[in-house]
Amino acid sequence: MSIASIGEIIWVLGIVAWYVIRYPFERRARRVQVTRNARTLTDRMGLGIAFFGLAIVPGFYVATGIPKSADYSPYAFAIVLGAITMLLALWVFRRSHKELGRNWSITLEIREKHKLVSSGPYAFVRHPMYTSFLLIALGQAFLLGNWVAGLAGLVGFSILFFLRVTKEERMMLENFGPEYRDYMERTKRLIPYLY
Repeated sequence: MSIASIGEIIWVLGIVAWYVIRYPFERRARRVQVTRNARTLTDRMGLGIAFFGLAIVPGFYVATGIPKSADYSPYAFAIVLGAITMLLALWVFRRSHKELGRNWSITLEIREKHKLVSSGPYAFVRHPMYTSFLLIALGQAFLLGNWVAGLAGLVGFSILFFLRVTKEERMMLENFGPEYRDYMERTKRLIPYLY
């Protein structure tokens, strides 16, 4: 088995694990009433683009090998680094869902009895779910020996992040007021201690 094949298998396992982690939280979230919905066409487009870059493009590549012209031979250290990054991403993803509990939503929504969560990964960054997506995208870039499929996740993540994060923070400020402003002052947006 080639190094490139090992990277592809690890990527597939990571995406399956991502879905397995999310599914029970998604099911539970449907049972909690939404009190405010700030979903827009831009929000849906951002989610679609992120899904395209983090799942469709790399999945198509893994299944078909297209676009072959963008292939390169990955190094073993890149596969190891990609696997570690993917594991870290899944850990942050799971912890973020666990901390949010009934407050979790895939879109910009405030749920009944919504509380500001500032524990677990939320003690370090305001958007650890996005941090996990960034880590998945970086893992994808290391694991897939193809410039298009490998980098599609970073492009998709970046578009989603920059389309949504300001709106999300505005919504949280409107809902939680000074409590969220204080939280913003003591945490970074995406990367602990940096940004």
